[in-house]
Amino acid sequence: MNNLLRIIIIFTLYSLTFNTYANEAESFTDKGKALYFKKDYSNALFWFIKGAEKNNPIAQVHLGAMYDLGHGVPQDYKQAIKWYLKAAEQGNKDAQYNLGIMYNQGWGVPQDYKQAIKWYLKAAEQGNKDAQYNLGIMYNQGWGVPQDYKQAIKWYLKAAEQGNKDAQYNLGTLYGTGLGVPQDYKQAIKWYLKSAEQGNSNAQYNMGGMYSEGWGVPQDYKQTIKWYLKAAELGNKDAQYNLGIMYSEGRGVPQDYKQAIKWYLKSAEQGNSNAQFNLGLMYNQGLGVTPNNKYAYIWSALAAMDGSHDAINNRDFYAEKLSPSGLEEAQELAVKLYEKINNKN
Repeated sequence: MNNLLRIIIIFTLYSLTFNTYANEAESFTDKGKALYFKKDYSNALFWFIKGAEKNNPIAQVHLGAMYDLGHGVPQDYKQAIKWYLKAAEQGNKDAQYNLGIMYNQGWGVPQDYKQAIKWYLKAAEQGNKDAQYNLGIMYNQGWGVPQDYKQAIKWYLKAAEQGNKDAQYNLGTLYGTGLGVPQDYKQAIKWYLKSAEQGNSNAQYNMGGMYSEGWGVPQDYKQTIKWYLKAAELGNKDAQYNLGIMYSEGRGVPQDYKQAIKWYLKSAEQGNSNAQFNLGLMYNQGLGVTPNNKYAYIWSALAAMDGSHDAINNRDFYAEKLSPSGLEEAQELAVKLYEKINNKN
């Protein structure tokens, strides 16, 4: 819910005074953009420098981005800040937004939420939807400002109405939980749906949850399956786990332990301890798989690392079914799998 958006390069037109100097600077900038699109960074850099030195704010923001990303030059946040600031002081909203990011993250400058707020606000007031979204985050979390859900709602709404899918998702969450607004499941559904249709897997997952519980919509397990599946296919581990539950219990689909195993496994491999726990049970009972105490032990051992007493009890119970050498092998495999999952995540 609280990921800050970072969109460094936004190619937009910018009004310039039509004199020879400005036209020349604009020409330099256009050449730089054309070359940048072709990933010819070294030549793009040449033209952006020429445009930036003639005070073209578009060239300056692009030059800042090249230093920020290390395109055509060694990455240098201080140089990025320098050029973003020149463009921002001329009113360029994308440079203002990027400066907000730099202060927010402490890249090239000491981390300073108040400065981040200052620059986000300037960009947001000019309609930059990502700055509006990030302002919502700042108020939501109380970073650089007192926590204020009503202000968070205000800025999320501005961004959401411009199509920002993360702001739409966060609005849905605030309406769903009643933070800053009266709890309203229908409004939550409205904003989750807008976000979900743009591919936000968390919104898709929550849509599945709303249909599962009948919050703001009639309970409908087929719709639940539909939305969990969309989120699961995008890698959402909680949706994958819940799909496993639906197949295991036959809710909205025919009961199918093999499908349950498939989705539990995908979730478990991303570190979901509930999915790991259920995989241990499935291997122990032979549901959808051939009974296998070694795998029952391995998955229960991973789930137990979250401190679940049930998982610990199951792990110890399955351990008693293994020979000393089998237990040693299972423990080694559990450690390797744990490291693999942690490194991937």
